[in-house]
Amino acid sequence: MPHLVAPVLTPGRLSGSPQPRLRADGGLLLRPWSPGDAPALVEIFRDPAIQRWHLRRADSEEEARRWITEWRRAWRAERSAHWAVVTDTPAAPTGDGGTVVGRVALQGVIPMGGQAEIAYWTAPDARGTGVARRAVREVTAWALGEAGFHRLELGHSTANPASCRVAAAAGYLLEGVRRRALLHTDGWHDMHLHARTAEDPPPGRAGPPGRARTSGLNAPGESRDR
Repeated sequence: MPHLVAPVLTPGRLSGSPQPRLRADGGLLLRPWSPGDAPALVEIFRDPAIQRWHLRRADSEEEARRWITEWRRAWRAERSAHWAVVTDTPAAPTGDGGTVVGRVALQGVIPMGGQAEIAYWTAPDARGTGVARRAVREVTAWALGEAGFHRLELGHSTANPASCRVAAAAGYLLEGVRRRALLHTDGWHDMHLHARTAEDPPPGRAGPPGRARTSGLNAPGESRDR
């Protein structure tokens, strides 16, 4: 039975090109993950805050490399897109260098409606420097612009107000509460649902990054990894 409307994202819209490398404000580079990032993933996922909101840990570099392999396959399958957020160094622009300070992803891609969920985390040593805000803004601008997405959603536990501030700073409007929507280790959590559409105006640009100018602006991040 034919569809009466065409998909927003036609087949090959993402996988027809290599995953882009994006530059965010404050000297950040967003690049595809590489196997060499596995040690950083293991170390970051030892952090209690990362484990609390992401509900998983990395027990070995081998396991972390499997995650990375799946993330790279997901781009080719047009299921999701995952970026390592790194400090932009001379080795990073075309290679796999730079210190990993975060992650941002578009998950659950729905080509028909041009929709996805944005997720992120920030490495413990980089919190309070605006990494999440800047990375989420950059991926959002690319997704709703060049990539052609129509709508992006961002969800987080109502017990994680720092993620609420990141969403607001990146221009995601609060649309409501999903009651008892996600199971954490301490029980069911209500979830805030934020969203941006291609028609929404972009958020205003902030000044240069500085540590903890706005309390809690950089949360550890949240979402189930997929």
